[in-house]
Amino acid sequence: MTPAPTTALTPAPTPAFREESFRGDYSFRNSPAAIRRFPFPFPQDEYMYSVNIEPHVPGPAGSAVEHAFDVDEHYVAECRDRALTLERDPGRFASLPHMLDAEWDALELVMTSLAADYPQHFGLQRDGSRWHWTNRPLGLQQSFTFGEAATLPHGPLEYVTRQLQGDVVLLDQREDNLFADAGMVTSQADWSLAFDVGMNFLQWHAPVPLAPQMGLFERALKYLLMLPQGRPVRRLNWTMTVNPRLDTAPETYPEWGPDRAGVTPENVARKVHLRVELQTLFRLPRSNAIFFGIRCYLASVGELATYPRWACRLHRVLRTLPPPLQEYKGLTRYLPTVVQWLAPLDDGRVTGPGTAPE
Repeated sequence: MTPAPTTALTPAPTPAFREESFRGDYSFRNSPAAIRRFPFPFPQDEYMYSVNIEPHVPGPAGSAVEHAFDVDEHYVAECRDRALTLERDPGRFASLPHMLDAEWDALELVMTSLAADYPQHFGLQRDGSRWHWTNRPLGLQQSFTFGEAATLPHGPLEYVTRQLQGDVVLLDQREDNLFADAGMVTSQADWSLAFDVGMNFLQWHAPVPLAPQMGLFERALKYLLMLPQGRPVRRLNWTMTVNPRLDTAPETYPEWGPDRAGVTPENVARKVHLRVELQTLFRLPRSNAIFFGIRCYLASVGELATYPRWACRLHRVLRTLPPPLQEYKGLTRYLPTVVQWLAPLDDGRVTGPGTAPE
């Protein structure tokens, strides 16, 4: 069947979505409201890997976890950045042939969630297998037949993830393991979908230091193999990056790797960014695969330091970070500069447990 043409809408003026870039002039910035809702990942003054999985239930109004998928002020700019990356390197999307059912599962999950949680931005009408999708921020409309890939301009997973913030990996469950057999990955923290596609869960996470000795990923795998439908979970992961760049893939390392040598005491507050991943996992109904969402949030050290509690905690976490983790996260070269800049902001206060900014 010939795909129905994508109808271009005139995007409604939406001041909430920022005009910014994640490359070139790096004009990305967070508004004060975005800083306050940033998913700060440190509940205490030191850091070590943990499974730290919790139910993905609706969080406080306005928070990054209020809804199944977070749409914030960076939505339009992030979707544009993904399109630029895909135009340059289509291999950032991959899906093995047996994953088509899981792709349709993923499309349904994303579209129904966005339409229910953000009706001002997204709309979904369903008449049996005939669906009509509206994306107002990107100015798109699309009629298609659910289950017939030829009625979409891209395969179902690629189509819907081009309109989603963050990366997605679909994990196929078989042989008492999970396999990364499909994904859209354009904002990863220095790993490659082209290299990892088809790997099982433990192979995929093998490079992580210290975790194998702790049995961390074996426990996580056992937990996820039993993940039931309708009870998604989430966790936070983090690293740091120089400049607010989403595309920090191995394939483009020559473009962003040298930036690490350019951090100075004068520019550290605006150049070095805490990079937090809100990882969400949903069991999909038809395929029994797991939808693994990896939403990337960026905030500069200077932005985070607008809250004294975060400044103190970030200083203590980075000051005591074990050397193997410093090296794995690529922080070794500029971490002392970050710690030195944060040190005067650490007044010795008792911060107390929790991640809230105050």
